[in-house]
Amino acid sequence: MSLVKIILNEEVHRLGAAGDVVSVKPGFARNFLLPQGKASLATRGKVKEIEHQKRVITEKLAKEMKDLEALKSRVESLVLEFEAQVGEEGKLFGSVTAQQIAEQLAEKGQSIDRRKVSLSEPIRSVGEHSVSLRLGGDLTASVKVIVKASD
Repeated sequence: MSLVKIILNEEVHRLGAAGDVVSVKPGFARNFLLPQGKASLATRGKVKEIEHQKRVITEKLAKEMKDLEALKSRVESLVLEFEAQVGEEGKLFGSVTAQQIAEQLAEKGQSIDRRKVSLSEPIRSVGEHSVSLRLGGDLTASVKVIVKASD
């Protein structure tokens, strides 16, 4: 029995991801994949189009990663300083939050969304802290935050 080549339009469990060209039995393609819109027949034109789209996406991702690497190096060279009222034992009245860190980064020319600032809990003590930023994908940057007591 011969196999039919198809292009997957979405991820199909145990078969492949969207954009993959796979060979399946004709009945599986005719009765399940094609009617439900999970795949389309792989003609030469469609295969070339998919390959072109994959190349464009790969180039775009490479450019974005290069830009993110540059952003990482700029952010890691920054030192953020905050002044806050301090109580006993160096504990702050209030805290330094992800929003405040994002605002100060924006003031220094590096706009990063506050949701990308990774704080398990707000900073509530005086001293030097390291805060990680999720820039995209698996790329993270670390910025130094110094909290000082105000007079």
